[in-house]
Amino acid sequence: MIDNAIDTVTVALGPRSYDVRIGSGLIARAGTEIAPLLRRPRVAVLTEERVAALHLPALEVGLRAQGISLQALALAPGEATKGWPQLQRAVEWLLEAEVERGDVVVALGGGVIGDLAGFAAAILRRGVRFVQIPTTLLAQVDSSVGGKTGINTAQGKNLVGAFHQPSLVLADIALLDTLPARDLLAGYGEVVKYGLLGDAEFFAWLEAHGPALAAGDRALRQEAVRRSVAMKAGIVARDETETGERALLNLGHTFGHALEAATGYSDRLLHGEGVSIGCQLAFDLSARLGLCPQEAPSRVAAHLQAMGMRRQLADIPGDLPDSAALIALMAQDKKVVEGRMRFILAHDIGQAFVTAEVSPAELRALLDAAR
Repeated sequence: MIDNAIDTVTVALGPRSYDVRIGSGLIARAGTEIAPLLRRPRVAVLTEERVAALHLPALEVGLRAQGISLQALALAPGEATKGWPQLQRAVEWLLEAEVERGDVVVALGGGVIGDLAGFAAAILRRGVRFVQIPTTLLAQVDSSVGGKTGINTAQGKNLVGAFHQPSLVLADIALLDTLPARDLLAGYGEVVKYGLLGDAEFFAWLEAHGPALAAGDRALRQEAVRRSVAMKAGIVARDETETGERALLNLGHTFGHALEAATGYSDRLLHGEGVSIGCQLAFDLSARLGLCPQEAPSRVAAHLQAMGMRRQLADIPGDLPDSAALIALMAQDKKVVEGRMRFILAHDIGQAFVTAEVSPAELRALLDAAR
């Protein structure tokens, strides 16, 4: 794959279909990509302070090349931004910027900004279009695609939000060069998830190429993003609002979200780190229940360890609540139905499934052992 090739994956949702464009240099041609969506040559950009310093000038140049102006609001970095106060700030800023129903909001940042900006666009004037320009690996492979938007609350993660599909996603692979190593590996946790839930061949590809991908190989990064997005696009097209198959995309998330809540949505645990630990716990639980071969969780652990990723509770700094408290946090998960927790478990690598047949005693035994 040549470095300047651009891949296109379409999320097929009828009249709300959109393209995910993947390749290096997309931010420089943002004006060309976004112009067909605009009724007037202006956009409102929601971003965060670190991303603004790194990439907002380049986006401004790319837009100006097509005569498009921008106004930008840069919020504080971190998961804590994805809450009520900053949502209110963002919506009121968009109103003050006189964003009309026919305008476009641009989300420039990682998953926090994408989720927050998407939700702000969803509720602004009962729905304004938005474009995702994800700047992290996690956002490029997962959160920017599929239309899930929202914020966290004291009760749990992503419990307030809306399904609001973007009109376009521009995943510029070159932007990943500016990511800190920890952030890149956290995003890689979501990449691994795709192989684990439904594509054993992709997981084997990651075992072979993951280290070079992490070291900076852009072609490998682009291929990993393309394959991840293609898998998610197919699932979203078949189950947009998560009534069935889309729940599989939450592999590792029931555990991960509880751990994020337990650590106060702080830098103690990044979202992708929670996912990687959660994927390991899901495979450990599957093996304990006799649902998958013992070799499967060992293989997951070996790859996460080879990549230098967080994979167990002991990798989280500081004290954690006891198992009962963690289970209580899991009970707030969006996948709870009629009071019963549902888990994404696996028969093997690439063979995930949804089940409510996990007893509290089995869950408690897993978490106690994981300590």
